[in-house]
Amino acid sequence: MPMLVYEYVSNGTLYDHVHKRNGKGPLSLGLRLKIAVETAESLAYLHYSTSMQIVHRDVKATNILLDEKFTAKVSDFGASKLVPEDQDQLSTLVQGTMGYLDPEYLQSNTLTEKSDVYSFGVVLVELLTSRRALSFDKPEEERSLANVFVCAVEDGLLRHILDEEVVKDGHFETVEKVADLAKRCLSLKGRERPTMRDGKRAGRIANFFKAFRRPYDDGR
Repeated sequence: MPMLVYEYVSNGTLYDHVHKRNGKGPLSLGLRLKIAVETAESLAYLHYSTSMQIVHRDVKATNILLDEKFTAKVSDFGASKLVPEDQDQLSTLVQGTMGYLDPEYLQSNTLTEKSDVYSFGVVLVELLTSRRALSFDKPEEERSLANVFVCAVEDGLLRHILDEEVVKDGHFETVEKVADLAKRCLSLKGRERPTMRDGKRAGRIANFFKAFRRPYDDGR
C-alpha cells in the first residue's frame, strides 16, 4: 500500500509562535529573519530548482513548521500547482487563504509564481508586526494586514505597527530593509513584485544582522 511518510516537526507552526498560541513564546528579531530567509529559499527551490515549476498557492504562517532549532519547513502542498515548462501562468479556480491571497490572482483567476511572492510578503509582515493577516473584529479598512502595513510604511508610521520584540532589538535600519522587501512583495501588480530569487536577498539582511546581534544562548 503506498504511504506518505512525513518528518515529525516538533515545534509547532510559525503562527503559534508569532501569535503566542499553545504556550509558545515570542520570537527574537534574529529568529524572525532566519525563518524569513529559510522560507524564501524553500519557495525559490519550488519555483526554480524542480523539473517543473511548482506554485505552492497557500503560503501562510500555519503552513510554515518549525523544528527544535527553529528551522522553517514549508508544508501542505494540497493546493499546489505544476506549471508546464512552456507556460508562466495558469488559468485556474482561485484557491488559498483570505488575507494571504494575491489580489491579482483573485480578480483574474490567473495563477503565477508572483502569487506565492504576495503571500510570502504577508508572512514577512506577520513576522514584523505579530498581527493576524485578516482581523474581522476591526473596522473594514483595518481588516487586511497587508493594506494596513503598506499604508503605514508609505505614511512613515512603520514603528507604530511593529511588534514590541522587534522594536526591543533596536536595529531599525535592518527592520526597514525587511519592510521595504515586504512592501515590494505586496504590490498589487504581480510584475512589480520581486521573484523568490530576489526574495532571497533577505538572506543578506539576516547575515548583516548576525554580524552584530548578541548570541542567543537558548537558541531563541
